[in-house]
Amino acid sequence: MTVPLVVEVADPRIDDVRALLERHLAFAFEHTAPEDVYALDLDGLLSPAITVFAARRDGRLVAVGALKELDGTHGELKSMHTCQAARGQGIGRVMVEHLVGVARARGYERVSLETGAMDAFAPARALYRRAGFKPSGPFADYPDSPNSAFMTLDLGSVDARS
Repeated sequence: MTVPLVVEVADPRIDDVRALLERHLAFAFEHTAPEDVYALDLDGLLSPAITVFAARRDGRLVAVGALKELDGTHGELKSMHTCQAARGQGIGRVMVEHLVGVARARGYERVSLETGAMDAFAPARALYRRAGFKPSGPFADYPDSPNSAFMTLDLGSVDARS
């Protein structure tokens, strides 16, 4: 029997959450030119516009994700990261579905994201495509860069998967 996954709002200062967020930031710097790393550090994640979520299985942290309010109709997925040992188990899909569900509940019309365009980020881009995200141009304050892949999900055109 598989232990259920529980996704809840989390304080990014809690030790295990902070450690996984630091791993996410390290991954970004490992695979991306420093000027094109948009992953947030702890201070950035403490912004009132950002809600951090933790996915736990049997009390153990397996993934994090965050939702940033850009304006009253537009949200952004941030800081999506699944721990190495839990990859390939559908946890990323559950986190994306949860974040999209929160975006819907908040009344957002669309959710966007920026991720890397390099090979190391191919699994993330595939996950987002499967969730209905489509390639888009830069949004918010992001500059256009060959190192960035921008994607947007129009919440008005998605079936009730989440």
